[in-house]
Amino acid sequence: MDTRQLIEHGKAARGKPAAETQMILNHKAAIELLIDNAETVSFNRYTILNLHSALSENLLPNPSDEGRLRQRAVEIGKSVYRPLSILAQIDELFGLLLEKAARISDPYEQSLFVMVHLPYLQPFADVNKRTSRLAANLPLIRANLCPLTFLDVPEQAYSRAMLGVYELTRVELLRDLYVWAYERSTHEYLAVRRDLASPDPLRLAYREAIRSAIREVVTHPDEESLIVIDNMVAQLVKEADRPSVRAIVIEELRRVHEGTLARYGLRQSEFLRWQERVHTNVSK
Repeated sequence: MDTRQLIEHGKAARGKPAAETQMILNHKAAIELLIDNAETVSFNRYTILNLHSALSENLLPNPSDEGRLRQRAVEIGKSVYRPLSILAQIDELFGLLLEKAARISDPYEQSLFVMVHLPYLQPFADVNKRTSRLAANLPLIRANLCPLTFLDVPEQAYSRAMLGVYELTRVELLRDLYVWAYERSTHEYLAVRRDLASPDPLRLAYREAIRSAIREVVTHPDEESLIVIDNMVAQLVKEADRPSVRAIVIEELRRVHEGTLARYGLRQSEFLRWQERVHTNVSK
């Protein structure tokens, strides 16, 4: 429930560690990166580096390590395995890993391949396994398949499966865990889908137009909001749908808060500046 409140309404639970809150918000941003760019993301440097950047934001001792290949040696906890430590080798094998992944046609094989090889290479200073688990969803999303989640997967089972890869270069445990987790994910996903209301077709059809209009309003706080909305709707929406889409934009704008800013590509500073301007106009 705390996680849902944080994701849907931007409300952090009292008494929760700041790192946990940051981690949840980072996952939200990373998932949105994959979904919002499903047609263009692929196994290339840009996608994986930015995925790591989203997942590691504000969680690493050195912020410059976010979204960048590591430049020093790292160790794996509870393992004698030592990943490569020379940047040139890491860079070369990272490129080779992505090239091989991109050649795999089966989405499930492609997904498991990344879950095995990305943590084994350890291309980043930290957050490698989290990056691999999110990257494993990339081929599933592109193929319009149910996503893979690790909810309810025992941490010890995952750790042992990864140790099998690190210590013995054996993938059987991780493969079996992947299948088990994906079956559970599928059942959970279908149950959630049944509980959800059908999406508004107009919101779906004009999703990007609505987001662009809201972004335009917030990033131009000195302009009259309704005029900005009318201009954007006139540019992006068919004439017959303009009144309805205009109403949706206004409704969505009233619901914008800190926890939904990434959806519109907004920074918190932009939102606060707009919010301050709105409150000033109301008080006048």
